[in-house]
Formats: sequence, C-alpha cells, structure tokens
Amino acid sequence: MARPRKFDEQQVLDTARERFWSGGYAATRMDDIAEATGLGKGSLYGAFGCKQELFHRVFDDYCGSVVDAVSRQLRGDDADAYARLSAHVYAMAAATAADTARRGCLLAKGAAELAEHDETVAKRARATIDALQALLEDDIAACRRNGDIAADADPGKLAALMLAVLRGIEALGKAGASEETLTDIARTALAVLPRPAH
Repeated sequence: MARPRKFDEQQVLDTARERFWSGGYAATRMDDIAEATGLGKGSLYGAFGCKQELFHRVFDDYCGSVVDAVSRQLRGDDADAYARLSAHVYAMAAATAADTARRGCLLAKGAAELAEHDETVAKRARATIDALQALLEDDIAACRRNGDIAADADPGKLAALMLAVLRGIEALGKAGASEETLTDIARTALAVLPRPAH
C-alpha cells in the first residue's frame, strides 16, 4: 500500500511555478525545485513525473487561474459591462507596471520558450488565449446590448483587438515601458471602441 504524501501538492506547484517563472524552463533544474520545496528529488519525480510533466502541471494550473480571474472580472449584468471592461483594461496596465521584476506573464513566457517544440504547452496556450478572447467577446456583446457600444459593432473582432492590446501592454511592460505609457495605451484602446451615435 502506498504511503500517504506528507506534503501540500498545491504548495509544491506554487513553488515550482515561482522557479519556472523567474528562471524560465530551460534554466530551472529539478535540483533547484527540490531545494526550494525541501523535497527529495525522488518525492518530486514520484508525485509529478519529470521536469516537463511538472512544468505542464504548473502551466495548466497557471492558465486556469488566469482564465478564472478574468472571468470574475468580466462576468456580470449588461448594465455594468462597460465599467467591467474598462476596469479590466486599466487593471492589466497597472499590474504590468507594478511588475518591477519584469517577469511578465507565465502564459506568454512559457509559450514563447516552449510552444514551438512542446505540443502540450502550445495547445494549452491556444486554449487559454481562446478562453480569454471569448470572455472579452461576451463582455463586449453585453456592452452592445446595453447601448455602450455601437449596435453594428462586431464583438468578436473587437475582442480580438482588445486581447491584442492587452497582450501588447504585457510585452511592452516587460520591455520597460512606463506606467504612464501603459495607462495611455489602455485609455486609447477603450477610446477606439465604436460608441453608439447620439
């Protein structure tokens, strides 16, 4: 009979995530993660498999948390849809500016480093981007229903544009753009949304 695990699996995943996020996949060794978690390598391998399998768990966990967080920010009544969208875009700019270590987003970082060679990472990254775009599209459609965005606007196309802007804010922030610049981009992106004619 297998002995019960004596460690908190989520805590280990969180610690591994910090290591992968800070150092990147290639530069992070299982020895580093074992040292950071206080677990022996045998326990790590036994619970999570090889480094690639551990990263897949970490990446999947992170992507799920990103989608959940955005879902909480964007879901709600039609009447508040534009306020939610504005708050989300400004919050992304502020969070990016606050990332003084310039670690960026693990979704972008992991996909950039691994998606070309790792089908699991590529598929999870694509699914996450699709989910984020769908959440934006739903909110923009709610804005349209509430009369905050022009009735002939295409929520799908606007969602794709907003997603590109948000991903761009993240990339520019990682490159060292100022908070003022990122906030200006957020403000401009919201200003170009087609408003109803009055």
